[in-house]
Amino acid sequence: MAGFETTIQMWVVLGLAVALLTLYVTQWLSLEVSSLLVLTTLLLFFQIFPLSGTYDVNLLDADVLLGGFSNPALLAVMALLVVGEAIVRTGALEDLGDVIAKTRLPNILLLALVLLLVATLSAFLNNTPIVLIFIPILQAVAHKTGMSASRTMMPLSYAAILGGMTTLIGSSTNLLISSSMSEQGLRPLTFFEITPIGLILAGVAIIYVLFVLPLIMPERKSSSTAMSSGRHYISQFVVPADSGLMGESAVAGAFKTLPNVTVRTIFRRGETVLPPFDDYTIHAGDMFVVAATRQALTEVASRHQGLFHPPLPFGLDLQETRVKEYEDAAESDQEEAPEDRDTVLVEAMITPSSRMVGLTLEQFELQQSQRAIFLGIQRRAQMTASRMTEIRLQSGDVLLLKGRPDRLEALRPERDVVLISGTRDIIPNRTHAKRAVAIFGLSIGCAALGIISITTAAIAAATAMILTGCLNLRQAGRAIDRTIYLLVGTSLALGTAMTATGGAAYLASVIVGLFGSASPPVILSVFFLVVALFTNALSNNACAVLFTPIGVGLAASLGIDPRLFAITCLFACNCSFATPMGYQTNLLVMGPGQYQFSDFVRAGLPLVLLVWLVFSFVAPWYWGI
Repeated sequence: MAGFETTIQMWVVLGLAVALLTLYVTQWLSLEVSSLLVLTTLLLFFQIFPLSGTYDVNLLDADVLLGGFSNPALLAVMALLVVGEAIVRTGALEDLGDVIAKTRLPNILLLALVLLLVATLSAFLNNTPIVLIFIPILQAVAHKTGMSASRTMMPLSYAAILGGMTTLIGSSTNLLISSSMSEQGLRPLTFFEITPIGLILAGVAIIYVLFVLPLIMPERKSSSTAMSSGRHYISQFVVPADSGLMGESAVAGAFKTLPNVTVRTIFRRGETVLPPFDDYTIHAGDMFVVAATRQALTEVASRHQGLFHPPLPFGLDLQETRVKEYEDAAESDQEEAPEDRDTVLVEAMITPSSRMVGLTLEQFELQQSQRAIFLGIQRRAQMTASRMTEIRLQSGDVLLLKGRPDRLEALRPERDVVLISGTRDIIPNRTHAKRAVAIFGLSIGCAALGIISITTAAIAAATAMILTGCLNLRQAGRAIDRTIYLLVGTSLALGTAMTATGGAAYLASVIVGLFGSASPPVILSVFFLVVALFTNALSNNACAVLFTPIGVGLAASLGIDPRLFAITCLFACNCSFATPMGYQTNLLVMGPGQYQFSDFVRAGLPLVLLVWLVFSFVAPWYWGI
């Protein structure tokens, strides 16, 4: 490794990179805390041990390391999130979805139409709101055609990811890599520079999704059936003194008046009773933690009126809570008790950007704001014997809510949860839909034609959305994802430090040493595969920022155009197919599609390898290397 000055600073930065990757993979700490911890360590280290340059100026002072948080590409990503939020809130795409749901085409053609539309929209819009919009649309399509949920929901996520790799603004990853190229002294990407190769990769992958994926995935129930009866929820209730459950004893560990319900734990006066419940007699105040399907919980709720109520902290007096519930209801415009009004069941999913992530149901203000009653919570394939009120919410969790139709319908414009079934018959408010589409189209057109920069177009569009009433400042603020902001800002700081200390060049020299005798196309292919595998364990944004300097350094060592390795990194970072945590749209479809972790590995890993092979053949031919 002659010619490289392996300083203490370089090794510390490389060590921090390994630490950050480990924290992101294991999630021992939240992504936000992990990012802040590494960023603070970087700031303190280079304050105490400065990296000296000309005239003894610290090359990595706080101004340099924190410069990533004002990076134009990062600001453009945040602005585009606001624009996407306005599109969702105004229902600008709902009419299009309704037309698709009513189209009479063969199942495979209808699914192909939806996926192509999703991929096209994702090339110009943030793909998370696109998936949120099309989940209920595909549910309606699946219900009418009898298609399996496993054959509609995962393809939806994959199509959104594939569409995002075809234009500069299709994914935040693309913008960040373009910005990282500028920091490396390279010309940034143009709007459609990656489109030719991106269309080839996406086209081959879409064929796989349409014709091969259904053969790989197991046949499962239709979306509507799965949503209503196939999923088991964790629920809890406290037995009131006037309940018909009073005095019943368990027979062979089961209670006759709780059919199709699995009792997991019973809490009585601070004591925990675990299965089997032979000869156990139900008393007033017993708290039951149960597992059951939506259908079973509905049957229990109908048989025992008033059994389910807003989640209670353990030990809180039930009668006191019920009195408070009636008092709150009396103050409403209807002035009726909750039990006296018609109620409906709604399934709602916690979104990745929800304020409720990390909170318990006790802290979740939904039942206060809409007086919705939580009947259950489902976390993918996980079951627990803990009280429902102790479970901290995560993105992708599905809540079963009970309440008045008008109150639950008010949740539709909320970003914290997305209604995923039973609410498609409600017409959304599209008052500002046309102006939202006009603003979006004008901004994208100006950016695509090169009239203004991507960053300027995105910020101008976000501002126009607020000024025209498509969304307010509070909604715009909630659309900005702090996790992405911290993760990308920290990764940019680490990438800057790796370049300045020689760490990126050192890693590139190691790779050249391992594959020094191989041709540039082979090394390019290996680099793609390594990044593609990492992006399924880490955030694609983190991989983009961390691996771009390494790719540029590798290209310099080989004596070829460094832009080729940067673009290779871009496509590899978009191959987030093999794990549910690889990309947040995978998490969004996990519940509606009844998927398990192994389903993504079985279906997504071949897709990663397919895209890798296609790229390995197409890229050298297209670039002439």
